[in-house]
Amino acid sequence: MLSKTIQDALNKQVQMEAESSQAYLAMASWAEIQPGLQGVTEFFYKQSDEERVHMLKLIRFINERGGFAMIPALEQPLLTFQSIIRVFEEFLKHELKVSDSINDLVHLSLTEKDYATHNFLQWYVNEQMEEERVARTLNDKLEMIGDDKSGMYLFDRDILNYPGVAEKK
Repeated sequence: MLSKTIQDALNKQVQMEAESSQAYLAMASWAEIQPGLQGVTEFFYKQSDEERVHMLKLIRFINERGGFAMIPALEQPLLTFQSIIRVFEEFLKHELKVSDSINDLVHLSLTEKDYATHNFLQWYVNEQMEEERVARTLNDKLEMIGDDKSGMYLFDRDILNYPGVAEKK
């Protein structure tokens, strides 16, 4: 049985995962209307789907452990971006925020001696390590490319084959 404190904290994470899904969906929509960003578009549609799966996994866990998963209302995510570089900076910033939240949950589960929740959260810890690595690497690649259009073409073409992304197809 989940304590009220753990249930509330997990429900906050449900909201964060839902917000992530919406943010990445907005990034995909923005990228889709930019010329030549089909790969980036698909990348963010896949990221949005993945975050929804993370949310559903939490909802099921909360309910299976005797809690009540709350389906959150969501604020409008950022819809437009100055550049593709800004999109990926926001992506990294968002993943770091999610990692901090997961780490807080892990700490809380240990403090409350809720080892079932702690065990469940290890999947999220590993997932966030991978998400941060992908986000950092893609930001590094964009920094190397700068304003080079041929580099951007290759980045867009190759993004779905990038290690860490390709495995999630």
